[in-house]
Amino acid sequence: MTDDTPQPLHLGQQSALPASPDEAVLDYVPNPRPGSLYLVRFAAPEFTSLCPVTGAPDFAHLVIDYAPGETIVESKSLKLFLGSFRNHNGFHEDVTVGIGERLFREMEPRWLRIGGYWYPRGGIPIDVFWQSGPPPEGLWLPDQGVAPYRGRG
Repeated sequence: MTDDTPQPLHLGQQSALPASPDEAVLDYVPNPRPGSLYLVRFAAPEFTSLCPVTGAPDFAHLVIDYAPGETIVESKSLKLFLGSFRNHNGFHEDVTVGIGERLFREMEPRWLRIGGYWYPRGGIPIDVFWQSGPPPEGLWLPDQGVAPYRGRG
């Protein structure tokens, strides 16, 4: 990293779980392959947040795919950011799209998509998908690998 690149806050440090997504700091580091078109995938099969109406926990399997630009997200900071939602009240749509938009805005990847595969609430599974735009030509896009709801198993 150059002298003007911010040092990661979490990498190599003990870090507490942020109290909320707004308090969470996402770290970004230089892309080790800035000239290459490739896909990075993060899966969070045990993601939780809270229902904004009842306060009951909601569970989801999140899949985040992105084609890096100049930076990549540091995985420990992403894990802490996602963990900060366990005490956050939000509808599935707001949580899923908000995560995608924040990562896209801060990291400035070439392309990003997020799939939020939410377990049933009131007997209805809710799946939420967001992407930053059309994927770059030539980018390999594997299926996100989460089966349509049949017990998610």
